[in-house]
Amino acid sequence: HPVGLDLSMGMLARGRAAMERGGPQVPLIQAGAETLPFADESFDLACSAFGAIPFVADSAQVMREVARVLRPGGRWVFSVNHPMRWIFPDDPGPAGLTAAIPYFDRTPYVEVDSEGEPTYVEHHRTIGDRVREIVSAGLLVVDIVEPDWPEWLDREWGQWSPLRGEIFPGTAIFVTEKPA
Repeated sequence: HPVGLDLSMGMLARGRAAMERGGPQVPLIQAGAETLPFADESFDLACSAFGAIPFVADSAQVMREVARVLRPGGRWVFSVNHPMRWIFPDDPGPAGLTAAIPYFDRTPYVEVDSEGEPTYVEHHRTIGDRVREIVSAGLLVVDIVEPDWPEWLDREWGQWSPLRGEIFPGTAIFVTEKPA
């Protein structure tokens, strides 16, 4: 039985609107990933596609919470911007191919509004940081998938382009499992 979860009431409203247009109906719950409102060992699978993980300062707590709600043998799959992408400027052209920021600089990326209030915060972790968070939560790393740029995609997509995609991955997908 799938369940949708998001911190943002606005995103949940978009989910409800999409379900009103047809398709499966699933419960949508407003909550943060650091404190999941579910019983221990109540899910076989948890996933997050570019969701909470990079936007939570304590992503290790998210790993512990997901491990708590997974049944033994359950899987936790999540995707993030590939940690390597942090060293390059957000430019799909040649300027985006020059390493400019140290890989080990874990300073969050922050955008602010006209009053100086943060409106967007993304936290950088290395591949090693992610693996240690996963293992410390009692989960096993099954795979780390680094998708190739799709051959059919011949245009820019966000800060990504065939030029960048040919050289380094934009996405890292972590596949984990709770030991049985």
